[in-house]
Amino acid sequence: MILSRRIVLTGLMAAATALSPLAAMAQGASPATAAPKTERVQFVTSAGKFTIELYPDAAPKTVANFMGYVKSGFYSGTIFHRVINGFMVQGGGFDRDMKEKPTLAPIALESQNGLKNKAGTVAMARTSNPNSATAQFFVNVVDNPNLDYPQPDGNGYAVFGKVVEGMDTIDKIKTTPTTAYGAMRNVPAAPIVIESATVVTK
Repeated sequence: MILSRRIVLTGLMAAATALSPLAAMAQGASPATAAPKTERVQFVTSAGKFTIELYPDAAPKTVANFMGYVKSGFYSGTIFHRVINGFMVQGGGFDRDMKEKPTLAPIALESQNGLKNKAGTVAMARTSNPNSATAQFFVNVVDNPNLDYPQPDGNGYAVFGKVVEGMDTIDKIKTTPTTAYGAMRNVPAAPIVIESATVVTK
């Protein structure tokens, strides 16, 4: 089971550094600084708002990577491109034209941090390579113990946060009608767009 449909693009890193916000990250703007325990991120989407509380103590590399994308503005204009009611909703990698956005280098998997893929938790999407997560994330809409380390492939999926406000928005997203788009399945028939992702405090 692979929670990513990312296409490997030739020259991905070269394209990423050409994007000014991501280039700034690569040149020392600070995704490497872990978020404070009280730090949260609010997503404004075309389906409503939701807020994620982050767990940097349990997943420091994952949170730092995620916050780098948030602070660079990367998520604005991306969509929820894979929605499976009874499983999860995934986004943060494709624009509304279903073009994948270039990313920075992937990060090491932090699935052995004790956090479980329970309903409402947020984890990183990846390919069959355990150390391939970049920007895409998913929200579990039910308890998914089959994604906890060492399931399903000996590696698990790294949880790094939880939806603490706006789960009704996630519930709306999970029930949206889906269709196929080329080789991809479970794509919302009407795009669900992330309009912004911003750091907020309690």
